[in-house]
Amino acid sequence: MKFTKMHGIGNDYVYVDCTKKELKDPAEISKIVSDRHFGIGSDGLILIGSSDRADFRMNIYNADGSQAEMCGNGIRCVAKYVYDYGLTDKDEISVDTLAGIKYLKLTIENGKVSKVRVNMGKPILKASEIPVKAEKEPVVAEAIEAGGREWKMTCVSMGNPHAVIFIDTPVKEFPLETYGPLFESHERFPKRTNTEFVRVLDRKTMEMRVWERGSAETLACGTGTCATAVAAVLNGLCDRSVLVHLLGGDLEIEWNEEDGCVYMTGPATTVFDGEITLPEGLE
Repeated sequence: MKFTKMHGIGNDYVYVDCTKKELKDPAEISKIVSDRHFGIGSDGLILIGSSDRADFRMNIYNADGSQAEMCGNGIRCVAKYVYDYGLTDKDEISVDTLAGIKYLKLTIENGKVSKVRVNMGKPILKASEIPVKAEKEPVVAEAIEAGGREWKMTCVSMGNPHAVIFIDTPVKEFPLETYGPLFESHERFPKRTNTEFVRVLDRKTMEMRVWERGSAETLACGTGTCATAVAAVLNGLCDRSVLVHLLGGDLEIEWNEEDGCVYMTGPATTVFDGEITLPEGLE
């Protein structure tokens, strides 16, 4: 299987061109290639395919083989892949995902994509559609107990569920490995959840770490960063345009007041191309 390893500010995936041939068992292949000791090493597997509704299709599999609806960092890399590898010559494309069709604007430098702006769509704030079991809508600063502590969560879906927790301490000092799994599998999240632990630095700047559903901690999460920006506005903590510092780098997020959509801008990077021999039956 030929592949390309790419990352969006450290959120790394293995990308495979499936426009001509589909993979037999992508969930199992994702577990194999994601292993950082015996495989390629990644947060998951992303397949680039054809679509009758958009320019391309993106299917995302987490490191544990579960399927994700959307990945903000991943979709920027899809844009870079299809342009850099000659699948399109357009600098504005549409990508079909399980969270709907997303529209992307590509910044080209020296014949390659360096940065991508993505219209991530409107945030979903209805509890049953996130989904989360909650007492009110929108779910803003609602109490939740995890690990013997009470937290205040704000829940947002950007096509996938997010619980945003604002904290007062530097995020690098936060014991994410302790609390992240407790939120991911908490009974109040019927489809599990991604969880962002966020410190507001000022009205235009935040820092965050993320525990991703199915992949544990990652260096960045595009949908999570968008959800965090929305949550900050709902709590009156930040302006609608913010810069968010993640472990892998920075993302610019705007929750546009006119159209209600969230726009994410950030880089996309190719690491290397390669070929891996899959176990018999998966070729």
